[in-house]
Amino acid sequence: MAAAAGVGGQALGRSSFSRAASSKTAYSSSSPTASGIKLGPNGAAFVSSGIPDLDSILGGGFLLGSVVMVMEDSDAPHHLLLLRAFMAQGIVHKQPLLFAGPMKEPRMFLGALPAPVASSKEDARQRTVTGSSDGRASDEGLRIAWQYRKYFGDERTSSAEHRADPCSAVANNKQEFSNDFDLRKPLERHLLNAQHIECVSTQDADTLSDLQDHCSTFISRHPRKDGGNLNAGRIAIQSLCAPQCGYFGKDWDMVSFIRSLKAMVRTSNAVAVITFPYTVLSDSFCKRWQHLADTLMSIKAIPDEDKDLAKLLTGYQDMVGFLHVHKVAQTNSQVPVILEASTFSLKLRKRRSLVLERLNQAPVDGSSGPSSGASGSCSSSAQGSQLDF
Repeated sequence: MAAAAGVGGQALGRSSFSRAASSKTAYSSSSPTASGIKLGPNGAAFVSSGIPDLDSILGGGFLLGSVVMVMEDSDAPHHLLLLRAFMAQGIVHKQPLLFAGPMKEPRMFLGALPAPVASSKEDARQRTVTGSSDGRASDEGLRIAWQYRKYFGDERTSSAEHRADPCSAVANNKQEFSNDFDLRKPLERHLLNAQHIECVSTQDADTLSDLQDHCSTFISRHPRKDGGNLNAGRIAIQSLCAPQCGYFGKDWDMVSFIRSLKAMVRTSNAVAVITFPYTVLSDSFCKRWQHLADTLMSIKAIPDEDKDLAKLLTGYQDMVGFLHVHKVAQTNSQVPVILEASTFSLKLRKRRSLVLERLNQAPVDGSSGPSSGASGSCSSSAQGSQLDF
């Protein structure tokens, strides 16, 4: 009777809408994760896009087992900024990479990948060295004050680390999930030579069978297994439907390739990022491509010296384009992902790293304009003075 009462108590305590947690899941929180993989809700796992702001917008990054598609702008190659950041982040995390592009020597594209920005501690150390080499007496006091503040700051952080859990020190030694990249500095050669990187040329290719075989072989080396995470793989395909490709015009073949790639990636520890010039596709096939994407984004360049936009938006001088998020991938959930904003401004911070910000309207200056004096005054005076009741 006691055993039966215990069983009955468990049955009453569990709701009919609750799901029993299995002992083994594809991404268990207790299982160790590989470098560059972050666990999310509902058993999801993410890899970084290479842009920290984009990772936070998408809810963690690019979902493992998904296909990300970027609609290119015909006026400017800003899609390469996203593609290079995605590839460079994978190389920094020592993740295998498969790159395909419409060029004769696709490996030459690796030379344009950006290098990660030095950490704040390294920048501070460099500023200290440059400050010590300068013999000016006026800067000596500032340098001593900075060192004094730095000493107490390090002392506080070290004491906090000692009070914290010992496992936190191990976590701090791990590699960062997402890095800021310096677009002015290329990635170091030894990183490119030490990684398992495959490059495929889609130029003058009559069919997509060769690219499909490379993708199938690459994905087969990154299966998804229960009870742990293996190293994640990254697939980057540039301008899949470019006119210089030999298969250009074979619309159904390209749709079939995307479907097969999506099916292969779905059950693997890999992410595929595809950029495509949507203007060369017909409206019907462009809609099919957008429907097949798990995460869909488009990028648009800003015209030079657009005075109307400069008056409307703040920080216009630092903007290089707009990023629009049309669709976000999700897993093990029927609840759609609703973003606070879908259009973001793409900026260059200090002219070297990418930053995404929400669009902010510039404040209206009530003191300027021909109608400010007539519409902004409640007094009988016709001059543009302050409100007088």
